Order: sequence, then C-alpha cells, then structure tokens
Amino acid sequence: MEIRILEEEKDFIKLELVAEDHTLSNALKNELENDVHVKVAGYTKEHPLVSNPILMIKTDGKESSRKALDASVDRLKKKNSAFLAQIKKLK
Repeated sequence: MEIRILEEEKDFIKLELVAEDHTLSNALKNELENDVHVKVAGYTKEHPLVSNPILMIKTDGKESSRKALDASVDRLKKKNSAFLAQIKKLK
C-alpha cells in the first residue's frame, strides 16, 4: 500500500490511500473516532471506481494527528488478531 501525505500540521493530516477502497478507509475512520483527542475523522472518495480515498484527521492538539493515526492502526491490528483467533477456534 502506498500512502501520500497531502497536508500535515501538528493537529491535522490529510492522506491519500493509494489503491484502497472504503473497507480500510471506513475502518480507520471508525477507529479514529474512538480516540478522545480526535475532533474529526473522515474520508472522501470522489469516484467509487477510479479515485483513491482521502483520509482527514483533526485532533484537539493534545495529541498529534500522526500519533492518533498510529494508535488507531495498532488498535485495529489487535482487533483483527482477536477476530482471526476466534475464526481459527471454529475449525
């Protein structure tokens, strides 16, 4: 996966998620909304077939936007690992 930083300040970041779709974008947005320091998290995708999602994160300034993104990715990894463990128990 390729990630392009389009804009960045301490409390704001705008990223392009190259060759991704709503699946990852929506999961990240939802997990970012669980962070108490994230004021706004969202993404846009201009065209469902030919455009890349643009993810935007705005924090309250007590946590950097990058740190909020890193933490949300770590939480998603843990959730996915737990889900995979449950799936393996079904075998």
